[in-house]
Amino acid sequence: MRKGFASNARLVLLSLGVFACFAGLAARLVWLHWLERESYTAFLEKARKQTIVELARRGDILDVRGNRLATSRNLIELGADPQDLRAADEAKWPELARLLGLPYSDLRPLLTRRFATPAEAGAQGVDAAAQGRPIRWVKLSEEVEEATYDRIQELGIKGVYGIRHYRRVYPGGQLAAHLLGYINKEQTPVTGVERHFDFYLRGQAGWRESERDGHRRELAQFRSREIPATDGLDIVLTLDMFVQHIVEEELAEIARKFQPESATIIVGDPATGAILALANWPTFDLNHFNTAPLAAQRNIAITDVYEPGSTFKIVASSAALNERLVTPSSVFDCSLSTVEYQGKPRSLPREAHNLGKLTVAEIVGKSSNRGAAQLGMLLGSDRLYDYAHAYGFGDETGYPLGGEVSGVLHPVAKWDGLTITRMPMGHSVSATPLQVHCAMGVIASGGVLSRPWLVREIRDNTGRTVVPYEPMPRRRVISRETADIMARLLVEAASAEGTGKAAAIEGYQVAGKTGTTQKIIDGRYSTSHHIGSFVGFFPANRPQVQITVVVNDGRLLTGGLAYGGTVAAPSFKRIGEQLIPYLGIRPAGAPAPRAAIALTANVR
Repeated sequence: MRKGFASNARLVLLSLGVFACFAGLAARLVWLHWLERESYTAFLEKARKQTIVELARRGDILDVRGNRLATSRNLIELGADPQDLRAADEAKWPELARLLGLPYSDLRPLLTRRFATPAEAGAQGVDAAAQGRPIRWVKLSEEVEEATYDRIQELGIKGVYGIRHYRRVYPGGQLAAHLLGYINKEQTPVTGVERHFDFYLRGQAGWRESERDGHRRELAQFRSREIPATDGLDIVLTLDMFVQHIVEEELAEIARKFQPESATIIVGDPATGAILALANWPTFDLNHFNTAPLAAQRNIAITDVYEPGSTFKIVASSAALNERLVTPSSVFDCSLSTVEYQGKPRSLPREAHNLGKLTVAEIVGKSSNRGAAQLGMLLGSDRLYDYAHAYGFGDETGYPLGGEVSGVLHPVAKWDGLTITRMPMGHSVSATPLQVHCAMGVIASGGVLSRPWLVREIRDNTGRTVVPYEPMPRRRVISRETADIMARLLVEAASAEGTGKAAAIEGYQVAGKTGTTQKIIDGRYSTSHHIGSFVGFFPANRPQVQITVVVNDGRLLTGGLAYGGTVAAPSFKRIGEQLIPYLGIRPAGAPAPRAAIALTANVR
């Protein structure tokens, strides 16, 4: 009988082949599960494990009455994975388009396009670019409201999902733009409160460790650790949104009427140094900061300096009174063109009109250049410098958001022969609008220089105060008696006979000072370019509001000069008249209200 096909040799060969296969498989298993176990386990862990960041909500910025000036909206970035979409859900796509506010003809191509074009794949550096690559994510909408996203989820469309994020919004648009600052597209705070108080506002992002399946979906049952996000704290300012609105409307009117290069208005409470409003022109919309020129984003109230002109005359006159060198009735001959000082004749500045002999009260009221110069010489260089520095000139005000310049106040050693006669009238010194505002605040507050108070408190989302801020007086500059005398003299400056008569408010005693200074163009004082200003407060006997108006290079339709009494004083009056009913300001002689300005109230 013949032997079958499976001879002994063939059986042995087949057995060896099967054994070799199993031996190779065993060797591979040993290689994977023993020799290379650590590297493959690490790779698997990396592929399955994921850390999901939970963003914190940025805190709000509020005004003194709790109105939101900056807030964060909870939004959803909605997208789809075309590879994961089901044909059974296609009937729901039109409703999805309606909820997103998109034409269905625009949405459908996004959902049905499953592969990138060869050109797109090549640009991504993908191998076999000619065949394209699968599209795993397509953005449908960048900003979907939470309520709309809930309705989209109810549709149950597989493969459509959202990523939650926050977008910073500014309800007032350009309101207080130079104070608030903004968050750029990279979520980086750039200026203002947003940048300076970012540590408190940004909060602390949370995170969780979890695993994902082959479709990159989270497997919530495998969460191993979870740290919740901590929302940012709220910043409460001394700013009043309504006062800020009044100021910005007035700036828009100044821009329309005088077409200045720039303008600034500051409103404050002289008793505390609180800033109720601060605005500049030109300005910009915080929600569209990327379209605004950089020049419009500069806070010129703290970055731009100018010679304050006659508003600086409060320094020489109050210093002479405080040192008891003169009384309000002391007389000076303002018709003189030269006066001897330290054994040398000194030329006095020119006057707009021949004023003759004037008392100190009349020097202030009529804004006499020669009278101020003689007061400065009576003080002497050292005392004039010391008082100017005590008023805050040549030094930063302590503005809490940073970025301010200190202005220029040269030491006496660097003065030339004219400085002693020119500085008392506001030349040979430069300051920011905020420095001038703080200097006038010395008179309004009874002789004390205060730091600008802008941030009232930092609190959590339950309303609990975390960090309180208080007014910060810096130093006493003049006595209360001298401050009261100066206030009365400044009432004359804002009266019908004074240079600031356009600032007068019927029924109220306004104390203030105009300033008109020639701009320096190509190293020389220009006769056609001026900065006009008015700085004052009211009621003079019980100051409750201080207003500073500075108009840079305003132009009159009549072709006249843009004096402070013409371009700035009327704005003081219009703002003051609107603040009287809002803040409950009583006229002179009326009983003082309990709280004319609610800055010390426990606002919630």
